[in-house]
Amino acid sequence: MIRMTVTEMLEATHAALVAGSGNTVFEGVCIDSRAVGEGMAFVALPGDRVDGNDFAVGAIEAGAHVVVMTTSANEDVLEAATLYGCAVVRALHDDGEEFMLRLARAWREMNPQWKVLGVTGSVGKTTTKDMLAAALATTMATHATKGNYNNLLGVPLTICGASPSDEALVVEMGMNMPGEMERLVEVVRPHVAVVTNVGTSHIGNLGSREGIARAKAQIVTNMARTDGIEPTVVLSDSDDFSDLIEREYAQPAGVRVMRVGASDECSLRVVSQSMGEDGLPTVRLRFADGVELEGMLPLRGAAMVLDLLSAMGAAWAIGARREESFAGILGMHATHMRLEVRSTRAGLRVIDDSYNASPASIAAALEVLCSMRCDRRRVAVIGEVGELGDQSARLHGLIGAFAAAKPLDMLVFVGGEAADVMADAALTMGFSADKLERFSTTEDATRVLGPVFGPGDLVLAKGSRSVGLDRFVEGVLSR
Repeated sequence: MIRMTVTEMLEATHAALVAGSGNTVFEGVCIDSRAVGEGMAFVALPGDRVDGNDFAVGAIEAGAHVVVMTTSANEDVLEAATLYGCAVVRALHDDGEEFMLRLARAWREMNPQWKVLGVTGSVGKTTTKDMLAAALATTMATHATKGNYNNLLGVPLTICGASPSDEALVVEMGMNMPGEMERLVEVVRPHVAVVTNVGTSHIGNLGSREGIARAKAQIVTNMARTDGIEPTVVLSDSDDFSDLIEREYAQPAGVRVMRVGASDECSLRVVSQSMGEDGLPTVRLRFADGVELEGMLPLRGAAMVLDLLSAMGAAWAIGARREESFAGILGMHATHMRLEVRSTRAGLRVIDDSYNASPASIAAALEVLCSMRCDRRRVAVIGEVGELGDQSARLHGLIGAFAAAKPLDMLVFVGGEAADVMADAALTMGFSADKLERFSTTEDATRVLGPVFGPGDLVLAKGSRSVGLDRFVEGVLSR
């Protein structure tokens, strides 16, 4: 993890030393005072409900060597710092977010030996990141984004968590507003980038799918150049914005494009694939030089195949051995709340995909539900999707219509007006009103449906995090 002197921190971030010595050394950085350990730096960030500056004294008492304030340090903070020998720093313009980005950029520059890979996209970036980390870890010391710490704070925390002894760094790079990717890529500076696809996530903030594509394409504009690694972006051959990204962003930046998909022109393509009754795909891949690999993925859904291609393409581009990389992916475990199948002793199975949702990922989850063996009833519980802006009604209508076309024994929608739109669209497309349920809250859905589900039922739970379908899953499984 990051190790610096306070003086090096000040030079990197243009922050000001308020108290203590510039010779103080810190190791590790966190933004949660409860996670402070001996010798760390604690960055106090203001929040909607709590202000991290209020916990500076507690961080000092917990062993922090540096506290970074985003407001004036009061007497209690200064007294504690003197007592414990802790340095106190104030962030430039009291901007903790920019402080973290600058600190991470400096740590990245201090470690040019890392092979850095950046992963973005509307759908599948977390799975692709996890696959890529598993692939590289078979032959390299690898540090990767934990969970989906992929924003303007999560990315710096990921980079600052890497050690000089690490060989590969896999960074998930999310964005939901214009300009965010440019700020992230200045810090990450990947040697290899992946754009999994361009969907509709955050379309409310970015205006259109083309706007999303252009925002994500910024990942190629500030790539690192190192002997032995050609700057490369991995693109899906089936995505309708890959040509735009290649023509208007990759080529002008001198970045090589690696296409992955099903066509013969792809550098890495899927030759064949089949789906088992447990929803796990078996695939055979072929590289441009004729090397073939075959195996069954441990993650459910046909959408996992494209994520596999993206991860394997990126690993290949960075110079990893392909057979070992493939074996690493085949040995993965499903990520919690991402198409995770959970069961009760009585035989009820729940596909927990409640972590988050977009229209595309809901469609993919429904395909998984319908591809798996089911002994009794097949049920989809779908929550509304956030951040769709003025496209919300249209896209929720499409979700409802798509779900109505599936062979479901029960279709459930949870949420507010958007859930009504999905339900109306499903009924318009001919889905039986007798098999459709509509609930305003997760708690109502759990209370009514929990006693209904039984042995042999297969239930999908999928929706935006704000809907809280993870509570529905726990409630149903606990009965």
